[in-house]
This record gives sequence, structure tokens and C-alpha cells, in this order.
Amino acid sequence: MTRLRMCIGGAISLLATGLAGAAAASTPALLPHQAALELDGAGTAWLGTSTALVMLMTLPGLALFYGGMVRRKNVIATITQSVGVFSVVTLAWFIAGYTIAFGTNGSEAANAWIGSLDAVFLNGVTLETAHRLLPGIPEFIFLSFQLTFAIITPALVTGAFAERLKYSGLLLFTFLWSLIVYAPIAHWVWGGGFLGTSGVLDFAGGAVVHVNSGVAGLVCALFLGARNGYGLSPMNPHNPVLTMIGASLLLVGWIGFNAGSAGAANALAGAALINTVLAAAAGALSWKLVEVIEKKKVSLIGMLSGVVAGLVAITPAAGFVDPKGAVIIGLIAGPVCYAASVWIKKLLKYDDSLDAFGIHGAGGLAGALLTGVFATTTINSLSEGANVWTQLVGLLWTIGYSAIGTFVILLICKFTTGLRVTAEQEEEGLDTHLHGEALESV
Repeated sequence: MTRLRMCIGGAISLLATGLAGAAAASTPALLPHQAALELDGAGTAWLGTSTALVMLMTLPGLALFYGGMVRRKNVIATITQSVGVFSVVTLAWFIAGYTIAFGTNGSEAANAWIGSLDAVFLNGVTLETAHRLLPGIPEFIFLSFQLTFAIITPALVTGAFAERLKYSGLLLFTFLWSLIVYAPIAHWVWGGGFLGTSGVLDFAGGAVVHVNSGVAGLVCALFLGARNGYGLSPMNPHNPVLTMIGASLLLVGWIGFNAGSAGAANALAGAALINTVLAAAAGALSWKLVEVIEKKKVSLIGMLSGVVAGLVAITPAAGFVDPKGAVIIGLIAGPVCYAASVWIKKLLKYDDSLDAFGIHGAGGLAGALLTGVFATTTINSLSEGANVWTQLVGLLWTIGYSAIGTFVILLICKFTTGLRVTAEQEEEGLDTHLHGEALESV
């Protein structure tokens, strides 16, 4: 009987060991960029909310903001560009954008420049995985939050070539630009690349989103040339009220953009939130001041542009500066973006239709440099050693790569889908020509 019990006990032990081994074998190994999920419920709820807020920035926020500033015959086309960007970038992120930006390359030298292809089509991402940057957040939430940044960046670029680009050209440009330009720069700064590890501070996208999109927009505007009649015929915004609605949605969404970048429901998120609102208000007032001095009037479009200028400039600094620094950055952003959108554009005679470079490029540059001035360890310990030179180096890399990459992609699109509509189509309006739709005449 004793021997029987021993045999049964041994068999049970072997069976348990075998089952445990089988379970371990069935559990896939973590990818280099992953960590096992240790759920932070509050942080997950906040990042999920922030994802929704940032998605709101593109649809319908930016779509309405841009849609109100174009001529009536191009409203539907302009709004449809944002819808197209949303669709293309989402699939590009699923295919390879996420893993290029946030994957970890097996070679340390290579990882300084580019992520991996380990998670193409989101292979290896499961309910139990997190990104090692935020082990308390489910990876599906983390990658969705980062997706919203990937979407809005090329959507901002569309403002530079509004009213003159073929829709097929837009879709191809967006797909290639997302994978070739946006994803690598995001990796350099946020994904473990050489800019982030060298001390470049970019809390929520001053370089990755705004300078990147602004420079790309400027290259697009120069490559395509001006709209027919630019500088000769009036091209007034058809509906500033739509722009007001869009700007308001951008302001609300920007809270998720900046405060969500804290990665947790914590005090840093609170600091980023109030800094965002303060800078927006300061930017609106300082833009207004310059406009009154020059034109003796305050325009609604101008005030809204000032709000966005303040939001852009505080983006890289939101989680590194205190509220006093945020106000100063916003006050500086208004005149800087006004100068870039009005005076410099007139001087150099390029047609950046909706001031993608004038606001996002110039505002992002100013905000990133000022982060090096006003970052303080009282808000974020990572501010230790912050300086303007390191910020400038990061900006130069971003500007150079974005400009060259954008130019090459434009060449590819020019000789495949084509880029610009004909003069007759442009005169008729892109709504009717591209989409077979138009607003009812009044």
C-alpha cells in the first residue's frame, strides 16, 4: 500500500510538473519592448480618457478648425482630408508604425535610430502585456494613445497645402510619411532613441508633432507652389464660427494631449493640465496685442490662432515647467507665431494656406527652446540638466530629417498618384471635383 501511494504521488507530481511546463510553453515570451502588465487601474482609466480626448482633436476638432478657414468651395474637401488621414494612419500604425516607433531593436546601436519589426500587425501584443515605459497600462491602451498623436501630426500638415492637393496624393503621402518620417522621429525622442537618451525634453510632442508637421508643411507648400490667385484674389475664411468650434474642441482635447502624457493619474498630470490652459490664454492675449498694434482690430480667427499658438508652445514643456513658466511661454508664443504666419510668410511669399508652419512649426520651435530655459526639477526630476543647446540639437535633427524625408515622399507621390489638381479643377473647387458634394448656395 505504501509503495502504491508513492507511485500515485510520483505520478501526480510528474503530471503537475508537465502541466506547469506546458502552461509556461504556451505563454509567449515578451518582446524586447514589453513588460508583464501590472495593472494601474486609475492610470489606465485616465490614459483611456486621454486617448478619447486626443482623438477628438482631429475628428472633429482640427477638421472644423481648418474647414472654417478655407473658401466655401473647398470646405468638404478640407474636412475629408482629416477623415482620410485618420483612416490611413490608423492602419499604418497597426501594420508597422507602432513597432517602428516604440519597438526595441536587438542591436543597441540600431535602436538609437529605429525600433523593431517585432510587433508588425500588433503581433505579440496581448491582454497581459504592457510597454516597458508604462508597465501599469495595458499595451492596447498605450498604443492607442500614441496612435492619436500619429494621426494628428500629418493631419496638421494638410493645412499647408489646403485647396490644391489631389486626394489620392494625400492618401499615399500620409501613409508613407507616417512610416518613414513620423515613426522614426517618435522613436528617437520617446521610444528609446538617441535624442531622448541624450537629454532632449519633449513632454508631449513639440518636436515629434509640431516642429515635424510644421517643417513638413513648409516643404509641401514650397514644393506645390501657391494657390492660383494667391496674393491677388481674396481668400477669406468662409466660416469663422466653424473655426471657433474646432478651436474649442482642440483646447479640450489638448488636455488629454498634454496631461495624458504624464502616463498616470498623478500630480504631474495636474501640472501639465493647468500649464496647458494658462499658455493657451496667454497666447491668445499676446497675439491680440500684436494684432491691435498692427491692424487696430481684433479678429476672431486671430484670437483663435493665438490660443493654438499657446497650446503648441507649451506642448514640449507642459510637464517640465511651473505655471509661471507656462504663462511666459504662452506670452512669447503669440507674437512669434504671428510674425511667422503674417510677416515672414508675406516676406518670403510662400503659400502656407492655413499656417501649418507659421503656428505649429514656429510655435513648436519656440516652445522646445523655452523648455530648456524654464524646465524645473520642482515639477519634474527629468528637468535636471535641461538646457537650450540640447534642445536645439534635437530640433535640428528633427528639422533636417523631416524636410528631407518629406521632399523624397513628395517626389514619389508626384510620379505615381500625382499631387496637384489642375487649374480648372482648383477654380471649380475641390468639393465638387474630388467628392461630388458641395454646400448649398445661400
